[in-house]
Amino acid sequence: MPADQALPVLVEPWASFLSEVDTMLDERVQIHCLGGFVVTVLHRVPRATRDIDYVEVIPREFGSRLEEIAGMESALAKRYGLYLQRVGVADLPEDYDTRLTDAFPGRFSRLQILALDVYDVILGKLTRNHRRDRDDVQALASMLGLSATVLRERYEREMRPWIPNAERHDLTIKLWVEEFFEKPETT
Repeated sequence: MPADQALPVLVEPWASFLSEVDTMLDERVQIHCLGGFVVTVLHRVPRATRDIDYVEVIPREFGSRLEEIAGMESALAKRYGLYLQRVGVADLPEDYDTRLTDAFPGRFSRLQILALDVYDVILGKLTRNHRRDRDDVQALASMLGLSATVLRERYEREMRPWIPNAERHDLTIKLWVEEFFEKPETT
């Protein structure tokens, strides 16, 4: 989240759900978040989401406890219709963790929600590339005035060297840039 952007507003039922998760934790827990929650709550893209996708929990041994507290089948999930969900497989830029942002600094005593940088969120959508992913990329690029150069450079430097099917992803990046990042000149 850019330094000049206001802190995100945590609306209900998210505020109550996450406050309860926080009170149920025995120790400080960090989650590295991406997906719809980051897109909608932090970047204010108007669409619904019912979960917080995360790729990492620290300490790692706390993963199963977090699932018990707030996973899809938890009592909290049943009460609020919201849940935390570990993403099993995610292709992310290799240095994403150096760009994490505390989404709600000081709001919770034990739960720390660290959000991926917006370009890392977009690149995390590259492999799946569903319609909703493309809609998110379009909205983020448009609403935030994102740079195609930054997106391409991060992809080339931090993903392309190791990602399977790189040629397919090269094409997706090219199409996303043409469709969502490059504005046609008006006369």
